[in-house]
Amino acid sequence: MKYYTIIALAFILFACTNPFAPGIRERDNLSDILGDQTTIDGVFNNFKYAYVFKDTLVYGKLLANDFTFVYKNPESPDLNKSWGRSEDMISTNNLFKGTQNLNLIWDDVLVAVGDTTSQDISRGFTLSVTFSEQDKVYLYGKVIFRLERSDENEVWKIKKWIDESYY
Repeated sequence: MKYYTIIALAFILFACTNPFAPGIRERDNLSDILGDQTTIDGVFNNFKYAYVFKDTLVYGKLLANDFTFVYKNPESPDLNKSWGRSEDMISTNNLFKGTQNLNLIWDDVLVAVGDTTSQDISRGFTLSVTFSEQDKVYLYGKVIFRLERSDENEVWKIKKWIDESYY
């Protein structure tokens, strides 16, 4: 009798799923939520999704392998600093882990120049960063993204991000 009870209990435990923790297969259906990255709007939608939901997998799919992030040097505003994809993924992961909440609002596109395989997009944004209830930071400014893809049927990737934020 004990043997059947143990088997039944094991069967019940292994057969259960947690409705509040979707499985990997369900995560693959993000296409209902994410933007179509073959469009410029899809890139910006996915970028916002990655920040709001702190999703480094989605964020990583936005960046080209030879991605470069360029920002103003706080000690010398006339000089820019930059880093590559690996450093950006580490920095973004640390941002996602170190915050309670991120809220990104894209403003209108200021400039869009390019063709079907290369686009330079300048766009305003507002980003609120909540570290704790007492510690909130608001950033605003504009980004300049260089988006590229090999042909019209491929997804856009961010090759270069020039950050022009104000604190």
